[in-house]
Amino acid sequence: MTIIEHLGLVFIAIVANGFSALAGGGAGLLQLPALIFLGLPYPVALATHKIASVALGAGAGLRHFKKSTFEPTRLAIILLAGLPGVLIGAWLVLGIPPRAGEIALGLLTIGLGWYSWRRPQLGQVVREIGFSWSHALIGAAGLFLIGILNGSLASGTGLMVTLWLVRWYGMNYTQAVAYTMVLVGLVWNGAGALMLGTLGTVQWDWLPALLVGSFVGGYLGAWAAQHYGNRLVKRAFEVVTVLTGIALLLPVP
Repeated sequence: MTIIEHLGLVFIAIVANGFSALAGGGAGLLQLPALIFLGLPYPVALATHKIASVALGAGAGLRHFKKSTFEPTRLAIILLAGLPGVLIGAWLVLGIPPRAGEIALGLLTIGLGWYSWRRPQLGQVVREIGFSWSHALIGAAGLFLIGILNGSLASGTGLMVTLWLVRWYGMNYTQAVAYTMVLVGLVWNGAGALMLGTLGTVQWDWLPALLVGSFVGGYLGAWAAQHYGNRLVKRAFEVVTVLTGIALLLPVP
């Protein structure tokens, strides 16, 4: 690729990951189709995108760790419940055609945006959730299933984690996005990227531009989420979920 094309990749990554860090997911909405359009086969584009998305988590995480207070228990639950699912999903995608899953996930993702839009007060304030074993187990099971989708599909699963944290764990949108960016963007995507990078094929010479753009975009998006608050984050979440869902429904060239 030429210098101009590498700069184009940096720009695409900044925009895609900036919106993702603001909305709580959806980096694949722009980044993955761009990689396919530029000539990468879907499995190679997915593996390359997953590795680049780790820089999104690093950039957003750097900003959130400066401003947010994370609860160790919640960090452990999201990590331990979702990570096995991510590894299973990354292994499955290497042998299973992903198209049917993308269509189902696209419809579900659009539904998430509709659900949030129909509930104006959702995620605007923190709700206290009392502990019970049934609540804890259902919450962990939900994260495990989303982890499987995260490892096997391109986009939308970070958005699912964000809404799950808002709806099930009582977080506001700004809190939920912080957890999603740190744990899904950095740890979940890191595990999936390791699996795909080891067993699949990666376009390594494209990664420097994507990593730089993902890091910068993640940091800027996290700054915007903290600076403008829950209402903007909620609206960004709703827009990105619908657009991501539509993108997943469209056939991959």
